[in-house]
Amino acid sequence: MNKNTKIYIAGHRGMVGSAIWRKLEAEGYTNLLGKTSRELDLRDQKAVMDFFETEKPEVVIDAAARVGGILANNDYPYQFLMENLQIQNNLIDASHKNNVQKFIFLGSSCIYPKLAPQPLKEEYLLTESLEPTNEWYAIAKITGVKACEAIRKQFGKDYVSLMPTNLYGTHDNFDLETSHVLPAMIRKFHEAKLNNHAPVELWGSGSPMREFLFVDDMADAVCFALEKKLPENLYNIGTGVDLTIKELADLIQKTVGHTGEIIWDNSKPDGTPRKLMNVDRMQKSGWKANTGLKNGIEKTYHWFLENEGKLKKVKLK
Repeated sequence: MNKNTKIYIAGHRGMVGSAIWRKLEAEGYTNLLGKTSRELDLRDQKAVMDFFETEKPEVVIDAAARVGGILANNDYPYQFLMENLQIQNNLIDASHKNNVQKFIFLGSSCIYPKLAPQPLKEEYLLTESLEPTNEWYAIAKITGVKACEAIRKQFGKDYVSLMPTNLYGTHDNFDLETSHVLPAMIRKFHEAKLNNHAPVELWGSGSPMREFLFVDDMADAVCFALEKKLPENLYNIGTGVDLTIKELADLIQKTVGHTGEIIWDNSKPDGTPRKLMNVDRMQKSGWKANTGLKNGIEKTYHWFLENEGKLKKVKLK
């Protein structure tokens, strides 16, 4: 690995991919490659293979995915399963067939069983059933993890999977229909504040516990994995600290400056009761997160305010 190594970042315009791009540029990497979805449809197997044969990347970082929260996962199960399988399978297979020796696959903590012991360890994968509200996305990501593990086992290539906890940060998706809980809360509290501090309605009971990782920390973990040859195939990426959704709502409400009422809709699903990552494996390798949740939320809200007028609504078909 050197600063001129040709590195293809799939999904370089997304929240995670753009953070990785900024991090690698800051570290002095000069040969970064990215394609928009219009330039390269990652669901198209032939197009992906042609791209690899032409560009010949030496390293691939897969930060491309169809993502969303509980509502989006429930409403569009086929897209979350099929499109994620198509994207990652095309990238992994093209990388292997074009002799890419290092591949970093990014997934999610939702790959672990709904009722697995807490905090979640890497070895809990495939030990019990998944959370029904996001199993479509989880099954696709599990397939990606196992494909990288198979290549690592059979061909000895440095294909590694990093499973982040709930990510948030600048360049996030703030659309209320398709976003995750933290950016959705930021938008809800902000719009309610502008509407004379109107009440804010939130899903569920507020009792589930969640862990959140600032996206720049995730980019730092990817850079760490890029520059090391990690001994295992699967690593959790997180802070090792969680809080209840109610505590999260209170923190975001204070950050935004909303003073109205919070109404919890108990008829809506809570999702998994708790999802805390065991991050011992990554920490023993030499990496840990640095951004506290309060600081990360402040940075995210500041970015939201600067870019609110440019944010697009995300629609699935």
